[in-house]
Amino acid sequence: MIKVQNLVKRYGTNYAVNDISFEIGEGEIVGLLGPNGAGKSTTMNILTGYLAATSGEVTVGGFDISKEPIAAKRMIGFLPEQPPLYPDMTVKEYLNFVYDLKGCKLPREEHLSEIISVVRLNELTGRLIKNLSKGNKQRVGIAEALIGDPKVIIFDEPTIGLDPKQVIAVRNLMRTLAKRHTVILSTHVLAEVQTVCERVIIINKGKIIADEKTENIVKTIEDGYRYRVKVCGPQKEAEGALSRLVGVKSVVSTGDRDLDSYAYVIESDRGVDIRKAVFNLCSSRNWAILGMEPVGTDLESVFIRLVDRSDGIAPEKNKKRRERREDK
Repeated sequence: MIKVQNLVKRYGTNYAVNDISFEIGEGEIVGLLGPNGAGKSTTMNILTGYLAATSGEVTVGGFDISKEPIAAKRMIGFLPEQPPLYPDMTVKEYLNFVYDLKGCKLPREEHLSEIISVVRLNELTGRLIKNLSKGNKQRVGIAEALIGDPKVIIFDEPTIGLDPKQVIAVRNLMRTLAKRHTVILSTHVLAEVQTVCERVIIINKGKIIADEKTENIVKTIEDGYRYRVKVCGPQKEAEGALSRLVGVKSVVSTGDRDLDSYAYVIESDRGVDIRKAVFNLCSSRNWAILGMEPVGTDLESVFIRLVDRSDGIAPEKNKKRRERREDK
């Protein structure tokens, strides 16, 4: 559905986007991540035709965004961070205005009624936009993006400033839209990507540093898996036995004690899942396991580690920073 090849955007000698390539298939929901100034917004602006690339090629639904801009833009619905709403219009007036502005050919009443139902604006169509809550304004912005039934929907920070209930509602709506559309989500809220997206593309300094399914993103880091384990057994004996397991890189006692259990952080060699081995060892010694949970393998931790690596920050400093975060 979307194909980006050797995309470059340069301002003088500075590269906002530096030779990136990726493809997004029909029906995918993809998270676009990166620190401030990484090139996310520039990439999205080129995808939507708002900016021209210095070089490279972008096609949407087979249409080149630079050579066939009208056809390509008809394939895209875009919700920027600040939705382009007219506050003195009612919701219905605004959606009819956008319908005309886009030159939509679908049956007006039927099409707009379907969109209003999907984004749950049925009771708000007669309200002035300026009197709506921020969450409902976001819904109107999403409705605007859906007019014309575009194949691709692009969201830029769609839940910024929303309360927790509104955040959940917008996330659920994005999942619903992914059943009929290709969805790209750019956000700083990493939990949002983990909750909504099936694939993650991470950009830093204008380059792609990771492109993986969300469930596999942890495999892109060089370190092994790390687990916090609580074991009911003699502390020194358990620590020694765990450290001798095949595939275990290190075992560190945290000093935490819960009745007769002690907590350890176990790190494996890269690509080795040591959970079964830990369970089998403890079972053979009659040591109960009161808890085992991953440490530093959530999307936020992986994101920080990947960005640090691409910035050239030494793994030792990276690890110390992680450990400080995990102790909080």
